[in-house]
Amino acid sequence: MIRTPGPPSSTARASRDPSQPNLRQVHLIHAELHEELRGAGFDVCAGQMGENVTTRGIDLLGLPTGTRLRLGDAARVEITGLRTPCAQLERLQAGLMAAVLYRDQQGNLIRKAGVMAVVVTSGLVRPGDAVTIELPPPPHRPLEPV
Repeated sequence: MIRTPGPPSSTARASRDPSQPNLRQVHLIHAELHEELRGAGFDVCAGQMGENVTTRGIDLLGLPTGTRLRLGDAARVEITGLRTPCAQLERLQAGLMAAVLYRDQQGNLIRKAGVMAVVVTSGLVRPGDAVTIELPPPPHRPLEPV
């Protein structure tokens, strides 16, 4: 069940600045990342990296900020940005955090650990449910870390 959240939890981000909106309500990862990581020797499967929803066949990292995803019949989430992986991944498996971060040829940090979203409409989400992409109106803004 994807639900509209209640009051903000006492996360590190909220404790630093409680006036900031919670842009990290739902974490989505593409199943292809799990496959890539398994190919590199990591033993990971859906849900282990903290994601609430695992997708397949959708370039989550390439979607623009503000894209809405309909999950199943009713639930809708709006993508707010890239997940910044944290040290908890290292507790899962050594080297996992570095495996989801790399630098491109220009030295830019590339985050592959999925995207974050906010709940727009609550609804029941089941394995195998269709995911429909609703792009925001142009100009599209690339995802930034949230």
